[in-house]
Amino acid sequence: MTYLLIVAAIISAYLIGSFPSAYIAGRLRKGTDIRQEGSKNMGATNVFYNVGIVEGISVLLADAGKGVAAIALARYWGTPEPVQMLAGAVAVLGHIYPVFLKFRGGKGGATAIGVFSFLMPWGIPFYASIFGILMLATRYFTVSFGSAFICFPFVAWFVYHQIGLMVFSVGLILFLFIMYFSRIKEMRAKGGSWNHVAFRKGLKDRL
Repeated sequence: MTYLLIVAAIISAYLIGSFPSAYIAGRLRKGTDIRQEGSKNMGATNVFYNVGIVEGISVLLADAGKGVAAIALARYWGTPEPVQMLAGAVAVLGHIYPVFLKFRGGKGGATAIGVFSFLMPWGIPFYASIFGILMLATRYFTVSFGSAFICFPFVAWFVYHQIGLMVFSVGLILFLFIMYFSRIKEMRAKGGSWNHVAFRKGLKDRL
């Protein structure tokens, strides 16, 4: 029975992660495919810029909720902690490669926030602080959002004292960086310099 619950938890995590909240928001609000708009990324930031502020915030919360729900379900079924971490990672994978949209999804950042917030709630104040400081310095949401993830391995070690959680954090962050790398290169090409990529004139200065 334990093995069946583990398999069920992993499959459920993938299906939860595959829920296409950004796509649905674009279709309902503007009748468009968000993957054909702006950065063509199926994520909250793209929805924020090309659909609407309310829709962008809603998608951010929904995508983060997918990470929370995947781990919460695995925990409710009594699976071991490593399986719960795996369920969180699989939810991120589901967001990036959603079965409902022919495996064309987002980059996984918001879903990862949900995963980290559930596993390490004490990391959220550190994350929010770093994010806020970087936003003030760069005025660039994606750089601030992504760079702030670096706090979680340190929180896993110094606050929770769990080497497994630290290794998991490092692995998930590296995976996210790989997912975002193509977008970073695209912004470099559009912006003309790394300085323009890292430091924006304002939130409307989007590459």
